Amino acid sequence: MGSSSFTSNSSTKAQLYREAATFIATCYQELRKSVDEAAQRLHDIQQQIETYGTYEHTFEELEHGARMAWRNSNRCIGRLFWKSLTVFDERSAQTEEDIADGVLRHLDFATNGGKIRPAITIFKPESDIAEVRIWNHQVIRYAGYETEHGMVGDPHSLQFTNVCRQLGWAGQGTHFDVLPLVIQLRQRTPRWFEIPRNRILEVRIDHPEIPAFRDLNLRWYAVPMISDMVLEIGGIRYPAAPFNGWYMGTEIGARNFADVNRYNVLPKVASLLGLDTSRHASLWLDKALVELNVAVLHSFARDGVRIVDHHTAAEQFAHFERLEAEQGRSVTGTWSWLIPPVSPATTHIFNKRYNNAVVKPNYFRQPPPYESVLAP
Repeated sequence: MGSSSFTSNSSTKAQLYREAATFIATCYQELRKSVDEAAQRLHDIQQQIETYGTYEHTFEELEHGARMAWRNSNRCIGRLFWKSLTVFDERSAQTEEDIADGVLRHLDFATNGGKIRPAITIFKPESDIAEVRIWNHQVIRYAGYETEHGMVGDPHSLQFTNVCRQLGWAGQGTHFDVLPLVIQLRQRTPRWFEIPRNRILEVRIDHPEIPAFRDLNLRWYAVPMISDMVLEIGGIRYPAAPFNGWYMGTEIGARNFADVNRYNVLPKVASLLGLDTSRHASLWLDKALVELNVAVLHSFARDGVRIVDHHTAAEQFAHFERLEAEQGRSVTGTWSWLIPPVSPATTHIFNKRYNNAVVKPNYFRQPPPYESVLAP
């Protein structure tokens, strides 16, 4: 265990101990451990902090802390399943190859032949001797290229695609090139690893009633694995902790495909549907959006890949709220993220207001490391 460098939230030993004490009190109570066990554990933590400036979580603390962080994630509508999160402890990973192997094992476990399983892989905590960063926003993500004929691929990935090319990666220049996994260890030059295609499950999008839909040549990957957020548990920060659930259909059909600053396919969908796009009052955007989401849900179901529609997800969230109330816990949330981007007024969430307070453990945004390392 080496000396530690923490953020302003845990910059002193005293503050770190306070955060640890708050976490241990809640964690041990939920795990039905005795008051004496919690007191002894806090004594051990205090000794570690005094000696090393930090402390080390047991696997049990790491596991329950990661699950609590999902439960506390204000933007997530899928929190009903927080207890089912599988936690992989990769804190012993020493090299970029070790980290890449851990990520790919996670991807295989999560994919599960389409029966997606929620999981998180946790690498070394933040410190001044063992910084680990995964540069990708998501482990699987499509590249974006600016060409003389316009944008090819995903505009959201444009900057990171340029970074990958500076590092020596060369894509095929298609709309669905999977970006490499980029890993940086201890401020060394980042390394990239091609993700084998046979480990990436993708779904080709068509429509149950409109054969021409397949002419759009759309596809999307099965596992949304966020890899650029920091997990904070009891004052200890894990800057490399990729995690996944499964998709809600609107994330793909109403955002990734539909947003004008993403794939922007609604005009094409409207065209193949023969809709009147000359005026907003024809509601062509709405009609195209619904059919696009029908296509996404149909295609994932056809291939046996786990996905949830936004109405079912809202019902599951209502069940989560009831269960939390029974446990005496308040549900925090970011309303603008919890409401689905399609027909939000049809869900109970639309007419509710949520306390957006941040409760820890939790997952937090962190600046992309490449913004300060490589030129755009």
